[in-house]
Amino acid sequence: MDKLVIHGGRPLSGEVHVSGAKNAALPVMAASLLAEGTHRIRRVPRLADVATLARLLGHMGVEVERGKGSDEHALTLATPAEPKPEAPYEIVKTMRGSVLVLGPLVARLGRARVSLPGGCAIGARPIDQHLKGLTALGADLRLEHGYVEAQARGGLRGARIAFDMPTVTGTENVLMAAALARGTTVLENAAREPEVEDLARALVGMGAKIHGAGGDRIEIEGVSSLGPLDHEVIPDRIEAGTLMVAAAAAGGTCGSPAARRRISNRWRRSSASRAPQWTAKGVP
Repeated sequence: MDKLVIHGGRPLSGEVHVSGAKNAALPVMAASLLAEGTHRIRRVPRLADVATLARLLGHMGVEVERGKGSDEHALTLATPAEPKPEAPYEIVKTMRGSVLVLGPLVARLGRARVSLPGGCAIGARPIDQHLKGLTALGADLRLEHGYVEAQARGGLRGARIAFDMPTVTGTENVLMAAALARGTTVLENAAREPEVEDLARALVGMGAKIHGAGGDRIEIEGVSSLGPLDHEVIPDRIEAGTLMVAAAAAGGTCGSPAARRRISNRWRRSSASRAPQWTAKGVP
């Protein structure tokens, strides 16, 4: 498709479904590596990055199945007792988010071999903060032939980690690793995005002890093991905001109740003459 032709000049109205947030779904999928058993994740969008991570998890021995019909936005993941702790370049090169498997693998298995990520269309975004955090937790990391080789023979241990800059995937990677580390871990200058909060909720549902997610200081008390997760991913705030802006610009009713409180506060500070009515629903 080379272009979109839009014939405007009419109000937008009706009921729409807001997809699950891809950047929330990916770390929750990676978290399935933290525990043996059958995991269920709902409101997972049908996107290439999701399919890529599913393929990577499949390479590690996780059986990933997407529901059908009304259940098509749900994933069931069956994680074995001993996943294969390797993320090959052939898969990781297409999506930077694949590096999210590093923390869970090192935390649960004590070892991992993960290719340096590629596929980033937003410029160079190194993973040095991921590596800094995992090193502080006691992982022995080496870069060999384009791979991160990680070992934690004695297991990970809690630490105080101050990120040099807020990093969403870095916070998520270290958060997952710290959930199984011995002792208490404190993350300072942590990312505060809703996707980090959502991952923390998923981990707590698995039995993790996490406080402060959503703020710049997160405290994690490590536990010896976690159970399978059953989690519904948050709606995509960018999609919801886009629908809201379109409805406000054209006049009409459109939006997402799931994102209402977070986004509507911004409208009160904006110059828009009126915010749209909220009648849409998140994808079940």
